[in-house]
Amino acid sequence: MLDVRRLRLLAELAHRGTIAAVAQAFAFTPSAVSQQLSALEREAGLPLLERTGRTVTLTPAGHTLVRHAEAVLAQLERARAELVSARAGVAGPVRIGTFPSAGRTLLSAALVELARAHPTLEPHLVELDPADVADALRTGNLDVALVHEYDFAPAAGEATTPLWTEAMYLAQGSPPAHRNEALEHHRDSPWIAATPGTMCRRMTDRACAAAGFEPRVRHQVDDFATVLALVAAGQGVALVPELGLVDRPDGVHLTRLGLSRRTRLAHRAGAEDHPAVRAVAEAFGLAAKTEPAHSPR
Repeated sequence: MLDVRRLRLLAELAHRGTIAAVAQAFAFTPSAVSQQLSALEREAGLPLLERTGRTVTLTPAGHTLVRHAEAVLAQLERARAELVSARAGVAGPVRIGTFPSAGRTLLSAALVELARAHPTLEPHLVELDPADVADALRTGNLDVALVHEYDFAPAAGEATTPLWTEAMYLAQGSPPAHRNEALEHHRDSPWIAATPGTMCRRMTDRACAAAGFEPRVRHQVDDFATVLALVAAGQGVALVPELGLVDRPDGVHLTRLGLSRRTRLAHRAGAEDHPAVRAVAEAFGLAAKTEPAHSPR
């Protein structure tokens, strides 16, 4: 009999790549994870891992078992959702991931709607970059999350319900020389970009690469309010989504680009019918309809 908890560790190893990373994700020691994976190999009756020094790779049998493990885990999520649906009402904690510029009015409106429709549901917000959502969902640290994707940076995780779409703008401290100024006009400009590894940084790097150059990043900042303050101070140019332009300072000139950022709701595979997930999706969907995103001044 294959142990489900060990199958989860094997599937996580396929995503994270190292036993140390899996151990950190589940608050285990690396030796404990190794022991559990060795026990899973004995249960399977053939090698699942190839060990070379400190590195570990999956064998063909390991990859096959991971595929089945993810199907089993998704089916368990569906079973859990069906059992919860049999109860009267939706209650208890639900952990919601969000990113900083998710929208002040929209986020508040969604939580108000959630409290009105499901007063016994307890939302817990966690702020994190969408690039980290998939890991947090798989390990159970989140139940559902807002994720965004850019034209050059697709979202991570199990994207489900689309919520809203924003335009992208080139922000600079001086008036643009051309009415429809393109990115290639700033191949020699200093850039203000998000920190490496984030979705926003990936978008900036790839958008500039599509324009034929690598951005010369002077400042690495994740908060859009700080980005705009630096732009106003003449410290460089930046790509900013519409929601990031709320209360933009004087001296920031905008050029709308043919790019967009789309926000969606993500969850674990198989959890789409969980009552709490549906409740959060409905609350954000209603908020997106009744509370339109802020437009830049």
